[in-house]
Amino acid sequence: MSGDETKSEVFSVTEIGDVAAEKATFNTDKKKCWYEVYVQPCLAELFGTSLFVFVGCASVIGNVSNGVVQPALAHGLALGVLIALFGQISGGHFNPAVTLSVYLCGGMKLALLVPYIVSQMAGGMIGAGLTKAIYSSTVYDLSLGGAFNVAGDLGKTTLAEAVMTLMLTMAVCMSAVNSQTRTPMAPFCIGLTVAANIFAGGRVSGACMNPARAFGPAVVANHWNYHWVYWVGPMCGALLTASFIRLLLGDRKTRVVLK
Repeated sequence: MSGDETKSEVFSVTEIGDVAAEKATFNTDKKKCWYEVYVQPCLAELFGTSLFVFVGCASVIGNVSNGVVQPALAHGLALGVLIALFGQISGGHFNPAVTLSVYLCGGMKLALLVPYIVSQMAGGMIGAGLTKAIYSSTVYDLSLGGAFNVAGDLGKTTLAEAVMTLMLTMAVCMSAVNSQTRTPMAPFCIGLTVAANIFAGGRVSGACMNPARAFGPAVVANHWNYHWVYWVGPMCGALLTASFIRLLLGDRKTRVVLK
């Protein structure tokens, strides 16, 4: 047998082995596909929202200065870290308003829309429950468990929530969904947006921007005064974001007009 023939045979055997390995990997991935596509993202949203709401509520309950600095930094930093951790699994929404805007901008499947929101609601309750478990009842009750309390005009509060959520969901969709403006800095941009909004509107509405963040402590602390504000405002902001991106700011694939 010549040297050329030997090299040919060795090459052929190696090639066959590579093909077999690729087929085995493909079959394994195919078996995991249903879990990674439908179950794992919901679990990531559940865990991420739980941790985010826990940090958010704890920052409000333990805020001895009663200013906005501590809640702003806690919410912004926690969200940025959690998006960096879970973003490749679920997108790192942790917020029904964000999920709605991402879906309307073509960033996720319809089949995951309701499971995501249910996971976020459950995560909000878990995070709020953990906060209640670590604080004394006196301190917890004094701050309503981190729940939101509308102290001013309902119209202004709802408008503030809509505008701040518009900015947040715009940051999410433009930095993580829209192909023209997508950036690896998305977790930093989104976390910084949340912190900036709390600095700007914390005194007006509490700067919730997240129905799950409002729902969790409302359930655990049983505080429901004008709770609808923290659904209507953020969802209106999400719809405005989707409208702007679909009509004006999105890439050619995302825009529905002016292509």
